[in-house]
Amino acid sequence: MTTSLQDGQSAAGRAAAQDSPLAAQVCGAAQGRGDARDLEPAPWLHARALLPPPDGTRGCAADRRKKKDLDVLEMPSIPNPFPELCCSPFTSVLSAGLFPKANSRKKQVIKVYSEDETSRALEVPSDITARDVCQLLILKNHYIDDHSWTLFEHLPHIGLERTMEDHELVIEVLSNWGMEEENKLYFRKNYAKYEFFKNPMYFFPEHMVSFATETNGEISPTQILQMFLSSSTYPEIHGFLHAKEQGKKSWKKIYFLLRRSGLYFSTKGTSKEPRHLQFFSEFGNSDIYVSLAGKKKHGAPTNYGFCFKPNKAGGPRDLKMLCAEEQQSRTCWVTAIRLLKYGMQLYQNYMHPYQGRSGCSSQSVSPMRSISENSLVAMDFSGQKSRVIENPTEALSVAVEEGLAWRKKGCLRLATHGSPTASSQSSATNMAIHRSQPWFHHKISRDEAQRLIIQQGLVDGVFLVRDSQSNPKTFVLSMSHGQKIKHFQIIPVEDDGELFHTLDDGHTRFTDLIQLVEFYQLNKGVLPCKLKHYCARIAL
Repeated sequence: MTTSLQDGQSAAGRAAAQDSPLAAQVCGAAQGRGDARDLEPAPWLHARALLPPPDGTRGCAADRRKKKDLDVLEMPSIPNPFPELCCSPFTSVLSAGLFPKANSRKKQVIKVYSEDETSRALEVPSDITARDVCQLLILKNHYIDDHSWTLFEHLPHIGLERTMEDHELVIEVLSNWGMEEENKLYFRKNYAKYEFFKNPMYFFPEHMVSFATETNGEISPTQILQMFLSSSTYPEIHGFLHAKEQGKKSWKKIYFLLRRSGLYFSTKGTSKEPRHLQFFSEFGNSDIYVSLAGKKKHGAPTNYGFCFKPNKAGGPRDLKMLCAEEQQSRTCWVTAIRLLKYGMQLYQNYMHPYQGRSGCSSQSVSPMRSISENSLVAMDFSGQKSRVIENPTEALSVAVEEGLAWRKKGCLRLATHGSPTASSQSSATNMAIHRSQPWFHHKISRDEAQRLIIQQGLVDGVFLVRDSQSNPKTFVLSMSHGQKIKHFQIIPVEDDGELFHTLDDGHTRFTDLIQLVEFYQLNKGVLPCKLKHYCARIAL
């Protein structure tokens, strides 16, 4: 029965081919390709072809076909002037190429937070990078782009945070978040994001770096950095870390060794023999996070914790917690893991910060001026030609004179508005004018000041000014130098009824804190380095 039905179908196909030239072409093409299955007519067409037509209609249909064929043969052949516009009989007349392509980049809404917990919602495409999101926020808020703005992934339920690399896809990171997790994206500055390319000597201490092969002579930190970026050689980072045991609350001090293949620990003291090394974690499918409250959340022995977390959503049991003895040690481990994981991609992000996937590129965004120590100089415009003041003493005297003249103008403005006591108001103005500056943080504690500086990067010259907690009449300058945070007390000095501020026991005096900060941005003075980057809490 099956054989007779197939014979009937093939016979029906031959009959249809004899009746219609187009059907003959289709059948011939299918037979030539050996793919007649794809062009096989539907079963209801087979059944219809097997039904014999009525006697009266068969002759009429044949006459109409013959007349149509004669009409086609009598038409003169006209050459087609546009053959490229003609459609093949096997393609539809309305080709998909004639229509505009639909935008396949789906858009989603993300929310980004600032340090003061204000947020902003952005509608972004699915392939937007972290650098592109920063660029959008910079443009919308009219910030100066000094290549230090960064997105941070914040996981409050486990007390972790990490710097998102500029090339990372934001939507892909968000897709790994759990539905019930209250994770956030933070937008703030991180001056230390690529500082290891500028000053590698601060990031790789000699006692933590060794080499798998013998080296001739001493290797500089710059050469160590080049080894991280190369694929043939690599330095080894080694040292003791506190590791949290899986499923337990206890921590154990173990000797660790970081190689390109992953992180290992020694089961016998500081031995590096292969039989004593055991694999701890790889970083290809994991991200490196910094612990924000290691002592409180995980019972860590110090506050310098970090951990490996899988890319996919997982619970606290999937974390591999580690803890260093000091800040410099943790910075070395985290920086080396970033370099081994991303390699040359980090260097490309550093050298070409405007290369992104979406519309924010160097062609559409002009780089704005960045404030550095070389862009701020003292100038003298009193003569016919301007000149740079290179003498610090002369620069200080000029700054004091200009500050006093500016204050006198302010007093005159206050007097014109009907102020009865201009002198008292001018002194009050000098005492309070610094409160509007972004580097002044009013009544914050010493620990909070250190947290802000660490968040924005332990780079030389990162600073802020705050009220002193021990002496309410003084201020404190907190700054970073050599991977450490130092605090200097700003003491008020009174002379002839006028109040001044000083950092060096009255040798250098300033009428207000603004003059003091501007002077030490130009001159090192008694500080270990110049003031370069101020810590600010921005609002979106």
